[in-house]
Amino acid sequence: MVFAAGLGTRLKPLTDTMPKALVTVDGTPLLEILIRKLVAVGFTDMVVNIHHFADQIVQFVETHDGLGANVRFSDERECLLDTGGGIKHAVPLLSAGNVDGTPFLIHNVDILSNVDLADFYQRGRNVAALLLVSERQTQRYLLFDEENRLVGWTNVKTGEVKSPYPNLDVAACRKFAFAGIHTFSPHLFAYFDRWPEKFSIIDFYLSVCEREDIRACPLPGLKILDVGKQDSLAQAAEFLAQECCQSR
Repeated sequence: MVFAAGLGTRLKPLTDTMPKALVTVDGTPLLEILIRKLVAVGFTDMVVNIHHFADQIVQFVETHDGLGANVRFSDERECLLDTGGGIKHAVPLLSAGNVDGTPFLIHNVDILSNVDLADFYQRGRNVAALLLVSERQTQRYLLFDEENRLVGWTNVKTGEVKSPYPNLDVAACRKFAFAGIHTFSPHLFAYFDRWPEKFSIIDFYLSVCEREDIRACPLPGLKILDVGKQDSLAQAAEFLAQECCQSR
């Protein structure tokens, strides 16, 4: 599943006339960059959620023959549903044909990385969810135990902590920043019934981590770039050029 429904407010004024997913890096839309990367490592069936300038995304994908993939759209035009709500809304599409409960990969459209997505997906096949994480400096961190199981969340600036464990020792936890790429097992759909239409997937993970195996995946040599601001577009072009050279 590709998250492409966001408003892209940090990329204004570009996103005043187009969706974030079609903002280009060296002339190629972010959505195309991601779908072609996914297709290259074997992912051919995809769900793309849409909201902001949704028609432009649909038209782009259709006029480019799906960019080599079988793409279906999860329509959020009436209401932007956040990350957890977006998955919940797409359950019928994600479940179609998935008779053996195979996990699926979730990827934000504005994330560039050097991750081997096929390898990452395989790592996540035996857990409820596997979260790509980094040691990026931030104010908000996910908290993990010594086995990299999710146990909480904290805002280091305010001291706020969210956790199902009332006596969690935050100082003893491993702190990582979420990188916007994760695997998700369909058996977690059963928990969605008690959630509203719109909610955060991180809040969801925190609510089930005491019962389900939600793990961090900190990869050595990870390079990742969030193409969320105007000044990151130039960095993105350089990032892709370096990755292209290294893959040859």
